[in-house]
Amino acid sequence: MSGFDDNPFGDQTIDNPFADPAVQQVTSRTQNQIRVEDYNPFEGQPANNHAVGYNQGSNANQPAVMQPTQDPPMYTQSAQQTQRPALNTAELQRKQEELERKEAELARRENDMLNNPYNVRRNNWPPLPEQCCFQPCFYQDIQVDIPLEFQKIVRHLYYLWLFHGLVMLMNVVGGFVLWNFTVIGMGILFTIMFTPFSYLCWFRPAYKAFRSDSSFNFMVFFFVFFFQFVITTIQTIGIPGSGTIGIITALEQFDNEVKGILRGLFALAVAIGFGCAAAADLFLISKIHRMYRSTGASMAKAQAEFTSEILGNQHVRDVASNVASAAVASQFSQNQTPTGNRY
Repeated sequence: MSGFDDNPFGDQTIDNPFADPAVQQVTSRTQNQIRVEDYNPFEGQPANNHAVGYNQGSNANQPAVMQPTQDPPMYTQSAQQTQRPALNTAELQRKQEELERKEAELARRENDMLNNPYNVRRNNWPPLPEQCCFQPCFYQDIQVDIPLEFQKIVRHLYYLWLFHGLVMLMNVVGGFVLWNFTVIGMGILFTIMFTPFSYLCWFRPAYKAFRSDSSFNFMVFFFVFFFQFVITTIQTIGIPGSGTIGIITALEQFDNEVKGILRGLFALAVAIGFGCAAAADLFLISKIHRMYRSTGASMAKAQAEFTSEILGNQHVRDVASNVASAAVASQFSQNQTPTGNRY
């Protein structure tokens, strides 16, 4: 029976597709060589698809990555973002110009010092024009002479000295406003005397003290500046007849008239100016005294500096010897007995 066909009525070679020899060859080879667990459905695809499938199989826990079909648009800065670098550039340019100016100024000063055969700096204060008949008497440059940690306090002292001069000028103007001849005359005298003498007697010693750490100049500054504070306090009070407009003088100007009120307000402004100057004097002298004491300086150091610098100066010794010689000659001439006939 095995030799007979199952379907006796059909054509064996035409109606049965599995009867094709090629199909039977592939079927028999698949059954003999390929197992279900080794079956790879992507085996017959191109290399790229095979690589993608293999990656997906090996990294099944990782998300899929899609390749973009076109490049992303180019990054463009907004108007606000493009404006900020321009501001930063302008700021950097300004700082660069400022540094160049400072460098040029320092180079000029260095050249002046090198070209001078005696290495003597040219006086620059007070800042007078070259056509003026008077020339500057001092050299003052806080940025060059004073150490960096003391430049701020020295500038405050200099501004305080300017403020004192301004208040003295306001006092003279107040004398004309009040039409007080005592205030006018004494105010002009005080302005002419106190303004330059305060610069010489307490600002210059403070300048030299901070420049060279001189205890002697610190002592001179403390001594004179304390009297400056006392005088400014008296000027703030405004004792009648003292030549300054203070609180008492300002209060006496107020009356029921409009002119009296205006005069009183102006006089009160001058008195407040004296008061602010006195308060600034007290603040700065206290601050500088704390700084001076923190350096370990003492009166003994100031005396040693006085002995070595003042008494050791050649000019001082010459003057002292001349005075001593004159005193000895005068004493010798007085002790001589007069010659001639005693009778």
